[in-house]
Amino acid sequence: MNSRFTPATFSAANRAWWDSDAVNYHTQHPEYLSSFYWCPEMLHEREAQLLGDVSGTTVLELGCGSAPCGRWLAEHFPTARIIGLDLSMEMLRCAPLDHAPFRPLHADALALPLQDNSVDTVFSVFGALPFIDDLSAVFAEVSRVLRPQGRFVFSVNHPMRWIFADDPSAEGLHVAYSYFDDAYTEANERGELVYAESHHTLSDYINHLVAAGFSIRRMIEPEWPDNLTTTWGQWSPLRGHVFPGTLIISAAKEPGCM
Repeated sequence: MNSRFTPATFSAANRAWWDSDAVNYHTQHPEYLSSFYWCPEMLHEREAQLLGDVSGTTVLELGCGSAPCGRWLAEHFPTARIIGLDLSMEMLRCAPLDHAPFRPLHADALALPLQDNSVDTVFSVFGALPFIDDLSAVFAEVSRVLRPQGRFVFSVNHPMRWIFADDPSAEGLHVAYSYFDDAYTEANERGELVYAESHHTLSDYINHLVAAGFSIRRMIEPEWPDNLTTTWGQWSPLRGHVFPGTLIISAAKEPGCM
């Protein structure tokens, strides 16, 4: 865990960052944000079925942004109770209010404003987890609100991507950083943190999940589709055909875990 900044510092920096970038982010990625895609490889929940039929259950999305995933679930499973949580109020405000209903929560994933054992499924699509340094704390919160045998499914940057430059061209095929570095941060001229992204190794995810009372049910490393030509940040056909850009983990809360 990164010891140079506190969890509150990370949260404050990323709240300000996403508040300021919300409109731009939605302008740049309209197709990806139009429905429930698990990753830039455009794996859709309709095909992936990682959550499946959530009718009549309570579902929480961490780092929902404008909640395209939660709204898709609410539209297709109208008896489900969909809750979308995000640190950024401006991201939440980008959600269309006249779409399928869901409950937005402006809160930190490190302090979920929900009762113990009150949720059937928690999921996250590149939200919250890459910007949280203390995985043990967030996984403990997820475990707390999940009912026994509840599911936790999330997608994140594939850990091996950390070693490569954030470049979609051939320059991004060369190792540039250590796999064991723990964070990328940006500070202003006063030394104040303005952006923070944490790196977690594969063993970090697995070990912290197990410590929080989860069993791993499935891991997916989506391949780059042959017909996908989109370049987005570090994601590109060139890099996507060589190594994975996304890791998806499906886990379940063990019975008897409180």
